[in-house]
Amino acid sequence: MLGLIISIIVIGLIAGFIARAVVPGKQHMSILMTIVLGIVGSFVGGFLGYLIFGQDAADGFFQPAGIIGSIIGAIIALLVYIAVSRRSTSGRRS
Repeated sequence: MLGLIISIIVIGLIAGFIARAVVPGKQHMSILMTIVLGIVGSFVGGFLGYLIFGQDAADGFFQPAGIIGSIIGAIIALLVYIAVSRRSTSGRRS
């Protein structure tokens, strides 16, 4: 159980950093938010992988498709975060 939690955090950190490196612009996020971004991206990538390929994580979390899916999911989650944060800050200007 502890190993699973540590692996989710490490994969989340890696996926979050790669997503932040790929998406242009500066994102004002702490390391904790980067880890959360990667973890959310893992769930998004896993869900998309299940929808597209009809497979789940029963084969293990360290499959290349799982890591790639986590990165793709983190990029999608980061783009949504940027869009929502821009929309909320543009509404505050008067």
